[in-house]
Amino acid sequence: MSQCKPVASFMASNEKLQKNDSVAKVDSNIFQSLVGSLIYLTILKHDLLFSISIISRFIEDPSRLHFATTKRILQYLWGKKDHGILYKKQKDNRLIGFSNSDRAGSYDDRNNKYGYVFCPGTNIISWCSKK
Repeated sequence: MSQCKPVASFMASNEKLQKNDSVAKVDSNIFQSLVGSLIYLTILKHDLLFSISIISRFIEDPSRLHFATTKRILQYLWGKKDHGILYKKQKDNRLIGFSNSDRAGSYDDRNNKYGYVFCPGTNIISWCSKK
C-alpha cells in the first residue's frame, strides 16, 4: 500500500455495506489483523471512528467489498500521514456540542445509531459513536 494513490474521503458517500452481499469472501485473519490495527489508530485519528466501526461489523465473515472499503481507509491515511491532533489555546473556549442519530439505518439488523462530540472552541475533548 506504500505506492497507493491517496483519496480524499475514507468511505464512498453512497456505499452501504451488508453482511450477506453476494461478493466472494476473503481471509478473515488478514482482515481481522488489519481492522485491529485501524482500531488502535483511532486513538490518534478520531475522524476514522465511524468508518472503522462500520467495517468492524464484518470482521467474522468479510467479503472483497469489505476488504476494498478497508483498503480505501488505508489510502485515506496514506494521504493524511502528516496530519495529527494539535490543541491550541483559544480566546473563546465556549463548550460546543454536536449530536446525530440514525433510526434503523443498518440493513442487517435495523438497530439505531447515535453519536456526539463536545469541544471547547475547536478542540475535541469527548466523543462517542454507538449502535
